[in-house]
Formats: sequence, structure tokens, C-alpha cells
Amino acid sequence: MNRDIQERIRFFRSFLANPRAVGAILPTSRRAVRDMLDMANLEQARLVVELGAGTGVYTEEVLKRLRPDARFLAFEIDPELVSTLSGRFDDPRLRVIHGSAESVEGHLDGEKADVIVSGIPFTSLPGTIKKNIFEEITRILAPQGVMVAIQYSTMVQRDLERVFASVRRRLSPLNVPPAFLFACSAAIPQEASG
Repeated sequence: MNRDIQERIRFFRSFLANPRAVGAILPTSRRAVRDMLDMANLEQARLVVELGAGTGVYTEEVLKRLRPDARFLAFEIDPELVSTLSGRFDDPRLRVIHGSAESVEGHLDGEKADVIVSGIPFTSLPGTIKKNIFEEITRILAPQGVMVAIQYSTMVQRDLERVFASVRRRLSPLNVPPAFLFACSAAIPQEASG
């Protein structure tokens, strides 16, 4: 069985086990991945954080774009997907972490992320978890950094606009299902965002 089919099966099993955390029944199309990553300057990033790495469709493309001395931390909460990611990539820049997007800061050694790549389905998360993740993002994103995210609804845009000073959106109509790609920058300090 080829790798794409194996990844789709693992992804679908993960969706069945926890649909609120996975958010889609199929991995994101390569075209949508490239379109979303084009919204960030990965080539200049020193530290990249991926939230919800899944089967590694973003991870693979991020690694192609990263500079040789960059650090790349990929977070995933599903242990089966963590195992898949760890076995799939052999790159000294990448560290796959079995952990929640709510607790990234402890793994950054005091650094800030230049780019955050998110595959987390924010609209399907419980409110408290979504709030915790957004607070974590504001703590870990560098002042000139950007978070790129894929969503299958525009409902999260209001939340993003409360957290970030700038939110850009694109449509990826050929993805199944069609996806909305967001690029968010200049995180608003928590005191000001109320």
C-alpha cells in the first residue's frame, strides 16, 4: 500500500477516534498546503512551530522551505500520528512532540516562533481549550511573526481578529472540503484584547 493511502487511513482513523480534535476526514491537499505556507516567510524563519501536525502533510512542505539552521517543533496530541511522524521524517531540524497546543511555551527554551503553522480545527474545539490555545499563541509568537491556519469555516475569523491586529483570508476551493486559509500577525497583548 502506498504512503498516501496509508496516511489517509491513519488520518481517517484519528478522525473517527476524536472528530473534534481532527476536524476533517481527509488530510489537506498538497495545493492547499502550499497556498497556506506561501502566506508566511518560512525561508527566513529561525523557529517554526506546527500545531496539529497530523500525518505530516504540512511538516513535509515546511521542511522543504526551511533554512539549514532553523528549528522546527511539530506538536501532535494523537499518539498514533506522533509515531507516524517520528518514523517518517529524519531531519535534524525537526522535533516531533507528543503534546497539546496549550503547552508549547515550555518546549521553546525562551525563544519566540517566527512562524506558527496550525492545522487545529478551532471552530470544533471547546471554548476553554480554544481560548487557552490562543493565549499560548500570543505568548510564543515573535512580534514580527505570523501564524498561518487552515479552517473549514469562516466562523473562527472573529476570534482571530480579537487576537491578532492583522488577519488575511484566502479560499482553497479545490481542497476536500473547501478550506479557508488564514495568515495572522501582530498578536495583540492579552491585556488589550480583553
